[in-house]
Amino acid sequence: MDNEQNKKNGAPATKVKLRLDVKDVVRKRTEPEKSDDINGISVLYEDNHLLVVLKPQNVPSQGDSSGDEDMLTKLKKYLAEKYNKPGEAYLGLVHRLDRPTGGVMVFAKTSKAASRLCDQIRDLDSEFEKTYLAVVAGRPSRTGKIVHYLVKDEKANIVTVAPSSLDGAKKAEADIKILDENDGLSLVSVNLVTGRSHQARAQLKALSSPIVGDVKYAGDRLVKSPHLALWAYKLVLTHPVTGEKLKFLAMPPDEFPWNRFDVEALVDIVRPQDSGHYN
Repeated sequence: MDNEQNKKNGAPATKVKLRLDVKDVVRKRTEPEKSDDINGISVLYEDNHLLVVLKPQNVPSQGDSSGDEDMLTKLKKYLAEKYNKPGEAYLGLVHRLDRPTGGVMVFAKTSKAASRLCDQIRDLDSEFEKTYLAVVAGRPSRTGKIVHYLVKDEKANIVTVAPSSLDGAKKAEADIKILDENDGLSLVSVNLVTGRSHQARAQLKALSSPIVGDVKYAGDRLVKSPHLALWAYKLVLTHPVTGEKLKFLAMPPDEFPWNRFDVEALVDIVRPQDSGHYN
C-alpha cells in the first residue's frame, strides 16, 4: 500500500523523501561536532549575510526575565571575537524557537538581510519553511491541514484554542503528518504555515496528542523525557542577497523518545550525485 493510500486510510506514511540541492546542509545525530562550534552551539552555515546555527534546547532565543545567556547574546560575542569587531556586533533575530525547543535557526548579519528575511516569513506564499519533528502521546485525532484559533495568556505564558470570534484570537495553521508509531507514541512532522507562540504544542494538545515532555501542556497525559520532544529539524529559505534556495536539516538528539524511532530512515535524505542528478 503506498503512502497516498495510507493517508486516505488514516495510517502513517512510512517514509518522507526530501530532495536536496547543492546548497543543502545536513547534520546527522552521529556526526561529530564541527571545529567552529561555539559554547555548545553548532554553526551550520555562515556567509557575509547569514548565520545558521543549531539552537540547543533550554537556551532562550533572546534575553528574557531569567537572565540566562541567550542565543542572540552568544552569537554576537562569537561574531565580535571571530572578526575582531569593536563594540557589539550586529545580528538580526528574524524568528524564534521556544526556550525548550532545539534545532535550526537563521540569523541575519546585516540589516538588509534581516529585512528581506522578515518579508519572506510574513509572505505565506514565499519559500520560507519551518518544519518540526515531534514525538507525541498516542496519535493525533486529525492530520493534514490543521487550523485552530489561539489566544495567549501573557501572565501564565500559555496558549489555548479558542473560537475564531473571540477577541485576540489568532489563526494558526499547520500541516501535520504521522511518520511512525511505536509503543503508544507517534513521531510526527509539523510544518508551521503560521508562526504563533507555542503553536505546535497547543495544536498537538488540541488533537489529543500532547508532546512528550511537555509539562506545560500535557496535563495528565504527560510522558516524561529528558527534554521537550519538539525539534526544528528543517529550515528552507531564499538567500536574501543571492536569491539561491537553501535548505538546512538536522536530526534530533539521540535520547528518549527520539531513539524509539529510526528517524534518519523515516526522514529519508536523498543526496545529489556529482553530476547534479538525483537517483
